[in-house]
Amino acid sequence: MLSSFCIQAVFLLMCFGLATHAIEGNETYRLALLDFKAKITEDPLGIMRSWNESVHFCQWSGVTCGRQHQKVTVLDLHSQQLVGLISPHIGNLSFIRVLLLQNNSFNGEIPQEVGRLGRLETLRLDSNSLDGEIPSNISSCSNLISLTIGFNSVVGKLPEELGSLSMLQFLAVQRNNLSGSIPPFGNLSSLGKFSATQNNLVGSILDGLGLLKNLSYIALG
Repeated sequence: MLSSFCIQAVFLLMCFGLATHAIEGNETYRLALLDFKAKITEDPLGIMRSWNESVHFCQWSGVTCGRQHQKVTVLDLHSQQLVGLISPHIGNLSFIRVLLLQNNSFNGEIPQEVGRLGRLETLRLDSNSLDGEIPSNISSCSNLISLTIGFNSVVGKLPEELGSLSMLQFLAVQRNNLSGSIPPFGNLSSLGKFSATQNNLVGSILDGLGLLKNLSYIALG
């Protein structure tokens, strides 16, 4: 009897521990989203009104969670006329695969914390008012397939570290204030489309892109 009781007690403690861990994890995601909301200074369409305590964050507008867990996998707030900064707490959405913030008026720098999103596959920040440099640690997003930062005011060089993104298929950084030469991107073996028009890039493209066999579209004019 004692042995059976101990087994049941251990089982209950394990279940309690797992439940507590899940609650703490969910709280991390909820707080990350609330900090994202706090950095929004203008929301003329009222998209953020649903981001409140009356419903679970997985039901907030633009938020999608996984079916088998309550972890954010998609944040889609494109074309919502939002104004503000991108919260560094975005880096706490560790299960996110798709981040769509394009066609808004986000300003300031791209937070370094984006580089913590190891599961991220699609990152769209194009058509905003972002400045500063492209964080080199975006190269830590090893599953990235599409990266678009065009139509902003980003400065500096194209980070050489981006060349390690072997799964990247689409890279668009057109209409910024980038300078310097194109890095040796020979390891971007999956890259099919690359757009970097209307920047201040100089130098030869041969070392950077000449070995990319899957490259079908390139725009550098």
